[in-house]
Amino acid sequence: MLVRTEVLPPGPSGLPRVRVHTPVGSAMAVWRGGLDNAVGWHHIEWTVAADLHWGCNTRPAALAEPGVREEAGQVVLRGRLQLTEDGTAVLELGDSQVLFDVGSPPPPDSAWVEIRVEADKLELHPYQL
Repeated sequence: MLVRTEVLPPGPSGLPRVRVHTPVGSAMAVWRGGLDNAVGWHHIEWTVAADLHWGCNTRPAALAEPGVREEAGQVVLRGRLQLTEDGTAVLELGDSQVLFDVGSPPPPDSAWVEIRVEADKLELHPYQL
């Protein structure tokens, strides 16, 4: 996904943070690239250090469209969730995909969901095409 980033002060964990502006919204995230080039346009891969737990951090979405936002100190990722045969799930987030491990009980397949995670558990990994 092509995004624009701006550097923020480190969070309570001391990890480097950025505000990421995507085609479907913006939020805070941990930056996993070099800080000297963190500002600007980047192709990124998302990683989330949290499992999906249906009814806890994962719920049905009210809107059937992708989105990224901050709410109540958390980042909310909204997209269509596809379960895989190996027990993981892929969230379709605009033109990007985010891989998750799935806790019990599993969410429904092919559902529009909202996933809430702490900003320090959402990481951006820049890459070059």
